[in-house]
Amino acid sequence: MLHKLVLYAYIIAFVSGCNKPGHFEVSDLKCEHLINPVGIDTSVPRLSWKLQSGEDNVYQTAYEIVVSTEISDINKGDGIIWESGKVLSDAMLVDFGGDHLKSNTKYYWTVRVWNQQNDVSACSEVSSFVTGMMKTGWHGDWISDSEDIDRKPAPLFRRRIIINRKVKSARAYIVAGGLYELYLNEKRLGDACLQPAYTRYDKRVLYNTYDITEEIRKGDNVVGVILGNGWYNHQAVAVWDFHKAPWRAHPKFKMDILIDFADGSQEVIATSNDWKYSTGDIVLNSIYSGEWHDHNLKKDGWLKFDYNDKDWGNAIKVEAPTDHVVSEMMPPIRISDIIEPRRVTRFNDSTYLIDFGRNISGVTELRIKGEKGTVVNLQHGERLKDNREELEMAALEYWYRSEEEMGDFQTDTYILRGDNDESFMPRFNYKGFQYVVLKSSKPLQEANFDLTAYFMHSDVEPRGRIITSDTLLTRIWKATNNSYLSNLFGYPTDCPQREKNGWTADAHSAIETGLFNFDGIKVYEKWLDDHRDAQKPDGTLPAIIPTAEWGYTWGNGIDWTSSLILIPWNVYKFYGDKRILEENFEPIKLFMSKMNAIAKDHLIHDGLGDWVPVKTQSNIEFTSSVFYYTDALIVSKIAGLLGEGKDEEAYKLLADEIKAAINNKFFDEEKGIYASGSQTELSMALFWGIVSEKDKQRVADNLAEAVYNSGEKIDVGLFGSKSLLHALSENGYADLAYKLASATEFPSWGYWIANGATTLYEHWDLSHVDEMSLNHIMFGEISAWYYNTLGGINIDERNPGFKNIKLEPHFVDGLNDIMVSHQGPYGEIVSQWEKEGKQVKYSVVIPPNSTAELSFDSNVEKVQKIDGKVVNSFNPELRSGKHEFILSLYR
Repeated sequence: MLHKLVLYAYIIAFVSGCNKPGHFEVSDLKCEHLINPVGIDTSVPRLSWKLQSGEDNVYQTAYEIVVSTEISDINKGDGIIWESGKVLSDAMLVDFGGDHLKSNTKYYWTVRVWNQQNDVSACSEVSSFVTGMMKTGWHGDWISDSEDIDRKPAPLFRRRIIINRKVKSARAYIVAGGLYELYLNEKRLGDACLQPAYTRYDKRVLYNTYDITEEIRKGDNVVGVILGNGWYNHQAVAVWDFHKAPWRAHPKFKMDILIDFADGSQEVIATSNDWKYSTGDIVLNSIYSGEWHDHNLKKDGWLKFDYNDKDWGNAIKVEAPTDHVVSEMMPPIRISDIIEPRRVTRFNDSTYLIDFGRNISGVTELRIKGEKGTVVNLQHGERLKDNREELEMAALEYWYRSEEEMGDFQTDTYILRGDNDESFMPRFNYKGFQYVVLKSSKPLQEANFDLTAYFMHSDVEPRGRIITSDTLLTRIWKATNNSYLSNLFGYPTDCPQREKNGWTADAHSAIETGLFNFDGIKVYEKWLDDHRDAQKPDGTLPAIIPTAEWGYTWGNGIDWTSSLILIPWNVYKFYGDKRILEENFEPIKLFMSKMNAIAKDHLIHDGLGDWVPVKTQSNIEFTSSVFYYTDALIVSKIAGLLGEGKDEEAYKLLADEIKAAINNKFFDEEKGIYASGSQTELSMALFWGIVSEKDKQRVADNLAEAVYNSGEKIDVGLFGSKSLLHALSENGYADLAYKLASATEFPSWGYWIANGATTLYEHWDLSHVDEMSLNHIMFGEISAWYYNTLGGINIDERNPGFKNIKLEPHFVDGLNDIMVSHQGPYGEIVSQWEKEGKQVKYSVVIPPNSTAELSFDSNVEKVQKIDGKVVNSFNPELRSGKHEFILSLYR
């Protein structure tokens, strides 16, 4: 009884405190790093928030969280399932601390905080999360229309539902082998595309949750599902052998619809062989080739209750791809931009070239008037042949081995029904393209068709901005973002046209660029699930993830597969969230055991090396061993964070031994160079911490000399492109780094832009044809360099998640102004400077509950003013708020 009285008194105090206004407030509530997520599986979700305040030097000293099953209960004090009490902590990312959550339940939560003066905020706006199946078991069977992998048409499924009671809430849970679209009463549910996300289907499949309370109605209802092949039943034949995948089967799905009625009862409508199936207008669909639609086969009205389905068959029960079914908890793939043609060129009465003016990942929609039976082909590509009339497909078709009667690479085919206005858009495919060649079997006037492009990718929230008068820098930044998004489809890919594969080094080389610019944590957490699914019992990882067994014997050296370590470590640094480290620590140790077994004298001899350099090949044993050292050092740090003291010591010792071995073999002390002295070798040694403190400046001077000897041009591949600009900037050559970053002659990022690029390319040299993608992210580290060198926003590993920011802006020669901002876990960080002769106006905004340490490069002669006041010195430690500086430069 006493406990209940105490709890009641606490709730009364909390509720009254929630109504108290404050000069700071709590905002941006998230559960599992998502806003109001639906279908979470974890019993210990992470809750996070931010502070908003118009005042300086505001930080949190305590918080209080309340979670309830009813939104009204938080205000009334009833039905609360967990209250944290007042917790003395500045943490703004907290694990749910209540009893295990129930499945299929909506929870509401709010939080209030105290500042350093013990003032308490009002309670935040109420946020929510909905649990999913929570491993409670499904009612539905896996069903399909066939078990024949060669059956081409996309199946349609329907089920009538009659509701005779008032619905309180209803949710649909659906999982598919392949892809699906879900409909209820003629309305497509949600705006996500290509669901569920690609996984290794024999190890893990993902389900999606839909709140259908508003869509389901009393009386007659019809549920409809269309299935596509996706990666599950790979139709096209290419060198990566997805058509031989061990999981390959005809598309199938399983669904539970859980309905809670106002009278307290519940009904489950689940998939079984009482569902009806047929086929429609999608004759063929392939993730590589495209889709073939015959509009004459369209089943009009099939989603209506009174549709006559007597000729439809009954679904068959089939085996599950796997028993491991988990919720897809990440931003879905969506359409983000609608792009109209920049130019339409007519070659004859049945052939047109449509130029959309930018390279994207996605699909096109055709609206057309034409005769019945007219066949229209839409071939998508990113490059034109020299005649400017045909698509250059050599880089795609070189790897693609079509054995299909229908479906050329990246080509959609439509057969018209002769309606006055017809519209076609692929459902189960995406492409990489800028151009489309339209060919019609009958004469077609331009006035009778319209083609629109849709940019499609994982819908991650933007987190970074760059504003500068340097238009080239801006265009490179935008091109980098375009390539990053074009290669994010529930996992990071190398390119959206030729492969769509999760090449591990492409992703880990661009991880900081990705996290500075976008809120990518959930996609990376999912991709690390894919890593665990792909890992062999001896620790081996493949070069591409997910994979259908390709990549375990080629391309999967430590330089590529260090993604297992570099991705979680960077996510932790950007978010301050240890969950991804905890989940992957054992697989990481298993991976390191494999690397230790293949190392000889603490060096690793194999790997792909500095992929596609301009001209100079770097020593592969050196580059691979640098990754070996980096991995060991990071694992030591992870072990320390997780309280694994013995592992921390063991991996630190291993890292020291690897570093010594690298220096003993590759460092020429007399010359002050590593290996052959290439730009990649010298910059990697500096960037990854191989060089001793006493030799650092000499090596940096030699790196600068190597750049000068190349005519002040880059001569690097993948790994050098990540380390070169940083190594120069961190060691006294930021001006030279900027000169490389802003160059427009071959080879450079600006060279691509000067030649019309809107994305980043796979090769520095534009003459490549057979192996040239015009939408690759692997050279994208330059964007991160803008943030942490020009803007000077850097992470303090001791206080990750930008709890403490290390500000080190470089006022480089040739750049007059820049503003960079990043929305971190505590709020927006802004770093901005502008030159006027030898004077610099520099300002920074530090969000509430965080701090910063400011240091200037050697070009700064004096700090003249701080926040408008003349000073002789300044304190490098900054509290939250806006700070302004007037500086004078030597030059």
